[in-house]
Amino acid sequence: MKLSEICKKINIKFTDADIEITGLHTLNEATSSQISFFNDKKYIDQLATTKAGAVLVSSEYAQLLPSHSIALTTDEAYLKLALASKIFEHKISTATDKPNTGNNCQIDTKASFGKSVVLGDNVIIMAGAYIGDNVSIDSNTLIYPNVTIYHGSVIGANCIIHAGTVIGSDGYGFAHTKMGEHIKIYQNGNVVLEDDVEIGANATVDRAVFGTTYIRKGSKLDNLIQIAHNCDIGEHSLLAAQVGMAGSTTTGRNIVMGGQSATAGHLHLEDFTTIAGKGGVTKSLKGGRTYAGFPAIDHKTWLRLQAKLAFLVKRK
Repeated sequence: MKLSEICKKINIKFTDADIEITGLHTLNEATSSQISFFNDKKYIDQLATTKAGAVLVSSEYAQLLPSHSIALTTDEAYLKLALASKIFEHKISTATDKPNTGNNCQIDTKASFGKSVVLGDNVIIMAGAYIGDNVSIDSNTLIYPNVTIYHGSVIGANCIIHAGTVIGSDGYGFAHTKMGEHIKIYQNGNVVLEDDVEIGANATVDRAVFGTTYIRKGSKLDNLIQIAHNCDIGEHSLLAAQVGMAGSTTTGRNIVMGGQSATAGHLHLEDFTTIAGKGGVTKSLKGGRTYAGFPAIDHKTWLRLQAKLAFLVKRK
C-alpha cells in the first residue's frame, strides 16, 4: 500500500514523496519498504542507523533519522503503530483446501486444513487438529488430537506436538489511548519450531508482532507452558510445566527452567542457565549458573538466605 494511503487511514499528515509499503518492523530490522516506530529512549541509538522507509516518531526526535527515512510525526507513535498493524493483518477465512503432502502421510479425516498447507514425508495428523493457511510441517512430525497451528507457522522435522497445544495464536499486544482504551496491535509475524522439538499438552506459543517467535532445535517443552510473542528459545533447552516466558525473552542454548518459573520481558538468559522451580527472572542472567527465588538470585545465596530466615523464625 502507498504510504500516503496508510497515513490517511491512521490520521497522520503526509506531504513527502510517496513510497510503497509492504509491512511493519522494528527500527533495527525494518527495510526501505517498511514502517517502523520509536517510543522508547532505550532504542534511541537505532534511529540514526535504521533502514526503515518511514518511522512513526515524535517531532522531538525526528531530526535523528537518516535522510532516507521519512518521519511520520506524532505524539502517539505506539498507538499509530497499532492502527497501522490492522492494515497488514492476515485476512481470516474459513476456506479449506487439501494439503500438499509428501509420501506416507497419515491424516485423520477429522483434521482440518486452510489453504496452501505443505506436509513433508511421514507426517501424522490426528483427529480434531487444525492446520491454518500457509503452514508447513516437515517430515516425520507427529501432531496429536486437537492441536491448532495458526497461519504462517513453520514446523520442523521430527517434531511432536501434544494434544490441545496452540501454535501461532496472537501475542498479547495493545496500545493505549489517552482515555485508557486498549487498541489491538495485530500480530503479523509467525512461529518457527525447528527440528526435533517436542511440546507438551495444552501449551501455547504466540506468534510474533512482526518477525518470528522461535523454538530452536532439540528443545523440549512440558505441558501448560506459555511462550509469548517474539521469544527466541535456544537449542536443546528444557522447560518444565507452567513455565511462562514474557514477550521478547531470548535465551542461549541448553537453558533449564523448573516448574512455574517465569521471566519478565526483553531479557536474555545466556547458555546453560538453570532457573529453579518458581524462580522469577527480572533481569538478564549470565550463563552456566543456577538461580532461584524471586527475584532470581544465585541458588547458593538463595539457600543461605532461606536458612537465615528459618533461623530468625525459629528464634521467635
